Amino acid sequence: MMKHTIRIVLLLTVVLLATMPAQAGKKKISKAELHDKIAASWIGQMIGNIYGLPHENKYINAPGAETWPYGYTKNLDKLEKYGGAFSDDDTDVEYMYLLQMEKWGPEPTYAQLKDAWMYHIRDRVWLANRAALGLMHYGYTPPFTGSKALNPHWYQIDPQLINEIWAVTAPGMVQYAARKSAWAARITSDDWGADPTIHYGAMYSAAFFEQDIRKLIDIGLAALPQGSRYAVTVNEMIALHAKYPDWKDAWKIMAQKYYIDEPDMTKTIWNANLNGACAILAMLYGEGDFQHTLDLSCAMGFDADNQAATVAGLLGVMYGMKGLPENLYLPVEGWTKPFNDKYINITRYDMPDATISSMIDRTVEAAVKLILAKGGKLSGSEGNETITINSSATFEAPMEFYIGPLPELNVNQAIDFEFYTEDNSIYNWSLAEGKLPPGLTFSKGKLSGTPVLAGYFPVVLQMDNGKSFIKHNFDLLVRPENIAMQADTIYANVSKLNEAVLDSCWFTFGKSLYAKDVSVINDGITSGAASVFYSLAAKAKLPKVDYYGYGWNHEVEPAMIIFNTGGMEEFGGWFSSLSVQYLDAAGRWVNVENVRLQPGLPASGEVFIQPHNAQYLITFDKVKTKGIRIIGDAAIQSHWHKYTKNVSGFTSITELSVYP
Repeated sequence: MMKHTIRIVLLLTVVLLATMPAQAGKKKISKAELHDKIAASWIGQMIGNIYGLPHENKYINAPGAETWPYGYTKNLDKLEKYGGAFSDDDTDVEYMYLLQMEKWGPEPTYAQLKDAWMYHIRDRVWLANRAALGLMHYGYTPPFTGSKALNPHWYQIDPQLINEIWAVTAPGMVQYAARKSAWAARITSDDWGADPTIHYGAMYSAAFFEQDIRKLIDIGLAALPQGSRYAVTVNEMIALHAKYPDWKDAWKIMAQKYYIDEPDMTKTIWNANLNGACAILAMLYGEGDFQHTLDLSCAMGFDADNQAATVAGLLGVMYGMKGLPENLYLPVEGWTKPFNDKYINITRYDMPDATISSMIDRTVEAAVKLILAKGGKLSGSEGNETITINSSATFEAPMEFYIGPLPELNVNQAIDFEFYTEDNSIYNWSLAEGKLPPGLTFSKGKLSGTPVLAGYFPVVLQMDNGKSFIKHNFDLLVRPENIAMQADTIYANVSKLNEAVLDSCWFTFGKSLYAKDVSVINDGITSGAASVFYSLAAKAKLPKVDYYGYGWNHEVEPAMIIFNTGGMEEFGGWFSSLSVQYLDAAGRWVNVENVRLQPGLPASGEVFIQPHNAQYLITFDKVKTKGIRIIGDAAIQSHWHKYTKNVSGFTSITELSVYP
């Protein structure tokens, strides 16, 4: 079901973006002006990010005070310490993406970006980004890493602050920039959580040729799926701006609807729709003035630095370097170049420091390569070049297999499963090697039928577009009957969630996600409200062994267990070790023989690589017993939050299935 949901959302986005009005014909820009605007986009984002950091998550119950200009405040010392601009999550992923464009070309694949994430991003990552990274380490590729079914933070702000690079390198190619931004947003997000990214992508691309902020917002609206939640939100912000001269009156209504009254499952201060609305109000009330818009972006609150960075970068593209106040990019006495021409990496592993001027030059080069590849041209003498842009260019995602959960195949249960790519209708599919489970057929990327035999069935599938051919191995598993559904007893060392402890912790999901007792682990439901059980019991920070299992009044012969995890928190939720035990004839718990875990547990206990909604297949030598359980050490993770520091280890589970 999950792949069908993802595919429907994807195809709707592709179709709607394809029908948005293309910026007809050709557009021209001098290479010097292109360079100037790209320079201002980078420097504008650095200004907004560093300027906004002191206001991050600070104004929630009320907006920031009008004590403007705010200035750099406490970050001025960091600028002096590093001798230039320093990296943060509003610019560092974009720099990483620039490196990938240089390595692979202007249209890297999901698989190539996944490798970059796993290599360069090892800490300082949160919410949807952290969830996506954990799923990458688990073995999935985008867009599964951003899907609703797997990434429980799919609706958070993350994609709108890390994807401006795709539009900055596609000047005047609005449709291309919007579609590519949508494609990239799905690395971490889904559904309306990706829509602000599409909106920004279209606006950034159009801003190379348009300086009216209101017109830019409308251009961005045309790129959004019609009737989408964020499109409705943008129109509501436009109406509020028209009705209320005082921005604080508009803010109050916006915050009431999109924060206070937001449904529990998506109510956070990092919600993409909420923060996107803040940015729209800042742009409208800022009326194109850089300093005023920057201060408003901060005063709007919630995840303020992110919208400040993105909006400041957008205004940079609009106006070029002349539109950026000199005191904001030369804040330290003695600096003669923007941020002393230094970008110091303090956030990402093995990502080199750079001069800002080289980042700008390299981005210009990437943009020119893309423009030429999409039907544009470069003319004129050196130093006086003119670039002609094919503004009708469109983005077609690279052909690749998207790797996510395999079809859940059960004996005598019908299946209709579609292997997922950007658009199956444009590819040819075939079974290259292996034999399908008896009862199933494979055609045009779809697996259909009713399997009649349990077991493993390794196959190799091939996909081609008439020019290129690619293959991938898939190990299909047909499961016998799940005997957990027949259990008479559920074994667990913690059977009730301690809600008081949870309430005192820094938890990141809507509270309705959490089940109150362990009985949910054999209800067949792995997502949605009340689907995730936490073995959270105590406030004392103590080592803890967790177990989950079943008992039967009659003997059974299990040989396989499937363990589904739920969402993970920054302070725990995962096993650091895992084994299987059964009840022997004397009623003692005894270890089973030859346990095999697929995939293995994460390579370390680092929170940043723990996957949400993972599934672990555990096989072992068959035993005859009346009881079986998984057992292991609950991880204990240090955390900065004062109430979360002294919480015992716990684990997260949605479902535990047992098979003979």
